[in-house]
Amino acid sequence: MLSRRHLLCCGAAAGLFTSLAAPARASLLNPCRSGIPDALRPLVERTFDGLDPTQLWDVHTHLLGTGDSGSGCTVNAQLSQWWHPMEVLRKRFILNAACVPADAPSVDRAYVARLHALADEFPPGARWMLFAFDHACDDAGRSHAAHTTFHVPDAYAARIAAETPQRFAWVASIHPYRPDALTRLDSAIANGAVALKWLPSAMNIDLRDPRLRPFYDRLAATRLPVIVHCGEERAVPGAGRDELGNPLHVRAALERGVRVVIAHCASLGSALDLDQKRPRDASAFSLFARLMDEDWGGRLLGDISVTLQTNREPEVARTLLTRQDWHPRLLHGSDYPLPGIPAALRLSVLVNAGLLDAANAPALETLREHNPLLFDLALKRLVRWRGMRLSPSIFATRQHLVA
Repeated sequence: MLSRRHLLCCGAAAGLFTSLAAPARASLLNPCRSGIPDALRPLVERTFDGLDPTQLWDVHTHLLGTGDSGSGCTVNAQLSQWWHPMEVLRKRFILNAACVPADAPSVDRAYVARLHALADEFPPGARWMLFAFDHACDDAGRSHAAHTTFHVPDAYAARIAAETPQRFAWVASIHPYRPDALTRLDSAIANGAVALKWLPSAMNIDLRDPRLRPFYDRLAATRLPVIVHCGEERAVPGAGRDELGNPLHVRAALERGVRVVIAHCASLGSALDLDQKRPRDASAFSLFARLMDEDWGGRLLGDISVTLQTNREPEVARTLLTRQDWHPRLLHGSDYPLPGIPAALRLSVLVNAGLLDAANAPALETLREHNPLLFDLALKRLVRWRGMRLSPSIFATRQHLVA
């Protein structure tokens, strides 16, 4: 029998589903419009002013799928079970953000088709780094399906990128506890991977584990950067080990000469300040800032994806805007499909925080309805704090990647 808690959650979820269907609340969902209206062309042109599209590589783009095309992708069963209502909602919001219809003959193909359509509205040369995503593993390196929210095989990410190389590159994801991790890494590098992606809290990876040293040494020797999610994780709970997302843990990789990109600049949640004799919680972003101010020979970088989302403190954006000395080491990323979730980023919050001119909000809102990727880029080009903006160098990301 279901517990009272489950029944309450189901009731709340049912109410939210009803509200999502109501026209008055349609702004909670992505309307998935196509084409860019002529009225928005000035905004789009302004967005690319001073940028070289051939250097614009979005360093944080997710592939997703159910495996219905033979891709090998999987989604945790809980995301389709009504007795896990919040997980069902998570799946619905994400697929809606990517404009995958509920009745799509193939989720895999519909997801990629929408991504192609959005990318085609960018100038030639702009590219997106498509993420593979390995299983969560136990401490012995065995796949743990129950703790894997979604899985995207390396081979699938590599294939989708290879089909349209003028638009896509791919990022491998290999759990370092696997007995064949180094073999998989060599294979990924030989197959053109431009980076490696880890989400420690969801995948169960302790970056300080001595077993990772040979893996780090191979990454350092090949100069393949590792993109590591630090701070709190809400979209992909997985193994649920938030303590493994401590930004200070990346020192273990940096000390071995690895190039590390901290995803989202660790801009959400808190972590133990392990540098103190009596560790206590500090904001993860403050620990990221400490690392950025240490001398790692230019090997520490941060991607700015979702740093403007409403669940981030405005001080994060203000710091990223004013720390101009960080800008050569900050990288543009969208965390697609998240920009397609209107409720995740409310422009009114940025306006009230003094980060966005209210006059720009209406056009941005319309642009988001048609192309969330263009919206994400345009917003980043428009935010200001005390006259300071994100430098063009942040959007010249190609130089930081192995091609």
